[in-house]
Amino acid sequence: MILRDETAADVDAIAALVTAAFTDAEHSDGNEAAIVADLRAGNGLLLSLLAEDTGALLGHIAASAVTVGGEPGWACIAPVSVAPAAQRRGVGSALMTAAMARLQALGTGGGVILGDPDYYRRFGFVADGRRRIAGVPQDYVLSHVLTTDPPGDVGFHPAFGMA
Repeated sequence: MILRDETAADVDAIAALVTAAFTDAEHSDGNEAAIVADLRAGNGLLLSLLAEDTGALLGHIAASAVTVGGEPGWACIAPVSVAPAAQRRGVGSALMTAAMARLQALGTGGGVILGDPDYYRRFGFVADGRRRIAGVPQDYVLSHVLTTDPPGDVGFHPAFGMA
């Protein structure tokens, strides 16, 4: 498996992969591919990484800048997408590990993700109550401190429709 940055030639394949990955997801509203496209169009992507094997796209992860308590410097990791046929084979884990290493190298204060605490705990994400997302149960607002530890509400890129 190779992890690499997206290129312009990958855009359509990423959209198809993200859509397929979330088709049967319990908490999906079907707009994940549009979020990635809107982040890209609005220069909101801090990173967009792909996992591939012999030319087949297996997974994708995006990260965008967020504020915490009104302060910049943190990243939202979302969406994390793995092709249905490649799920439970370590693709998502490889993408998360690479994304967090890249964000740390960029000097990002930390990462926030809305997700399953049992899954994301292995990457250092916890629900500690210091960061909040309006209307989201605190158990699913997960964060991983890298360099700074600000409390407060998480402010997303407009592509997420959470403003």
